[in-house]
Amino acid sequence: MTATTGDPTPRVATPGWTRALCWATVTLEGFDIVALSASLPTILGTEHAGIGKAEATFITTISLVGILVGALLVGPISDRIGRKVSLMGSIALFSVLTLLVPWAPDVSAFAALRFFAGIGLGACMPAALTMMSETVRPSQRARGTTLAMTGYHTGAMLTALLGLVVMPTWEWLFIIGGVVGLAVLPVMWVKLPETSERVLARRSGEPESQRVPLSAVLRQPFLVASVATWVASFMGLLLVYGLISWLPTIMSEAGYKLSTSLVMLFLLNLGGVAGLVLAGFVGDARGIRPSAIGWFFGAAVFLGLLSVKMPTLLLDVAVFVTGVFVFSAQVLVYAWITRSYPSDIRGTALGLSSGIGRVGSIVGPTITGALVTAGIAYPWGFYFFSAVALLAVAAMIAVPRGLERSEAQHEAAGSRSHDTKEVHS
Repeated sequence: MTATTGDPTPRVATPGWTRALCWATVTLEGFDIVALSASLPTILGTEHAGIGKAEATFITTISLVGILVGALLVGPISDRIGRKVSLMGSIALFSVLTLLVPWAPDVSAFAALRFFAGIGLGACMPAALTMMSETVRPSQRARGTTLAMTGYHTGAMLTALLGLVVMPTWEWLFIIGGVVGLAVLPVMWVKLPETSERVLARRSGEPESQRVPLSAVLRQPFLVASVATWVASFMGLLLVYGLISWLPTIMSEAGYKLSTSLVMLFLLNLGGVAGLVLAGFVGDARGIRPSAIGWFFGAAVFLGLLSVKMPTLLLDVAVFVTGVFVFSAQVLVYAWITRSYPSDIRGTALGLSSGIGRVGSIVGPTITGALVTAGIAYPWGFYFFSAVALLAVAAMIAVPRGLERSEAQHEAAGSRSHDTKEVHS
């Protein structure tokens, strides 16, 4: 297998293994992130390491900041040293630090471990999605990206189920998560190929493509697209984390008799998995950009509907459908990036979009929490969420139409690159 300097990106000999391991990586991220929230009630009840409510808020926030840092760093790094090394390094980092969490002696150590583990967590998802996109045909990149992201919700649900088994011994969540992460690494070393064109060219002795600076994503023809997808990513993750963090509380304030918050979160995540599968097929068939616009608009509509009083059964259906649109709308933005940016800046573009989106994941729960504190989260929280989704619609409408390449265009680009190399040789 040799590298080329254009699209399509290199095909790998074992795409099944690559897709499975990328999915497993995203599953580990979902498991690890939710492990903290699942453990906090027990940690607070026992005041482990002196952690109270204020300290728990700080630890949760600093974990999200670490994820933001990791997402911003991994793109340029993976474009330079390769997807495989970046992916395995990020998994090793958060797995080792996650294993150490139960033995943190105080709040500072606990927070430091979660911050640096967060860097690994934030890096692994963009690296996995970039590698995934480079193992599938361009016409299947929406499907590949959304199917990979079902791993996040799978990991979240596995954490909830495992928590029911091991609680109140919360330490086992972190021990199991860390051990499984480390156990995956030898398999990745054997089964994962390198998909970065620059690294493949270096190994084969071919001339490397010229190093592309970080600022390339802000040059034409990608300037408007980059800014617009950053806005859409910010709004998308604001919705996801704001909704996950506060939906049960908002509904309780509205007077609904819901069984448990776990049921609500389960319905949301179940809808998220269904939506991701559906969005991938629709995106590949109808175009990723228009699908993302439709998905964000659907999210706006159903988030608005949640502000209307309805019977519990209808509410459960509405929550499920809301999950279908909210969780996969954001992922369609990632899918558009993997299909529209060339290989040499694809990791950078995806990492920046993910990193800026992570700012939204911090802002969302903060704003929603302020609405809850003020006693106006119902119905104004849903009005706020709906407006955010509409801003994401506007952002995706602003994305230029001509950048999303068809499979024929990708193949033509790859053919022209191959012909050029033969002439020079």
